[in-house]
Amino acid sequence: MKSIVFREINSFFGSPIGYLVITVFLIGNGLFLWVFDGEYNILNSGFADLSPFFTLAPWILIFLISAVTMRSFSDEKKQGTLELLLTKPLSIWQIVTAKFLGSMLLIVMAIIPTFIYIKVISILGIPEGNIDMGSTMGSYFGLLFLIATYSAIGIFTSTLSENQIVAFIMAVFLCFFFYFGFERVSMIYPNSQGILSSFGMQNHFNSMGRGVIDTRDSIYFVSITVLFLSFTVYNLKSIKS
Repeated sequence: MKSIVFREINSFFGSPIGYLVITVFLIGNGLFLWVFDGEYNILNSGFADLSPFFTLAPWILIFLISAVTMRSFSDEKKQGTLELLLTKPLSIWQIVTAKFLGSMLLIVMAIIPTFIYIKVISILGIPEGNIDMGSTMGSYFGLLFLIATYSAIGIFTSTLSENQIVAFIMAVFLCFFFYFGFERVSMIYPNSQGILSSFGMQNHFNSMGRGVIDTRDSIYFVSITVLFLSFTVYNLKSIKS
């Protein structure tokens, strides 16, 4: 299993993909947060917090994670190596988990450098150090859960087609729907707004951003992640049989 994880990481950094994903994420966030004028610019907001980053990051990650995961199994199918992979002395669950961890670790590597934002905000605060670490760390935990869920969805869609572009589009659609779709639908049916919005990732991510790690939020993200990984295993079993 470790060999597959390392193979995934090496394949990302053996080509421009890994470096491109990390660069795009950091530069994209950096420009919106510190350079471009607008609602996401921290310097113009007047508040010493990272809420603009945690508002922007989930949207950027939808596209980046979909781009990273689209090749996970679709490329194996296209190259004709999927059957060979499935014959390894590993269970399908182990293979899927290894692919999942490899993709997730790459995105986590892109998140780690953003910790410097905490130090910068702390220095800029009046008085210095005036930053709500509770909500900040809660939002980082939420982002970690979000990365896991997006990755699971992307891994699943990569089993549906050998065409990476098709896998990418399906992953973007599903990630978008689960993050924002339920919130939108709840606005159409205000009587069921609370129930419908609770099915969306945005509701649980924002809840974590308040600085309180609620067990219900954690269970929600873990459940969605395991659900899509289970779908992936089911698809691969049908291919193997």
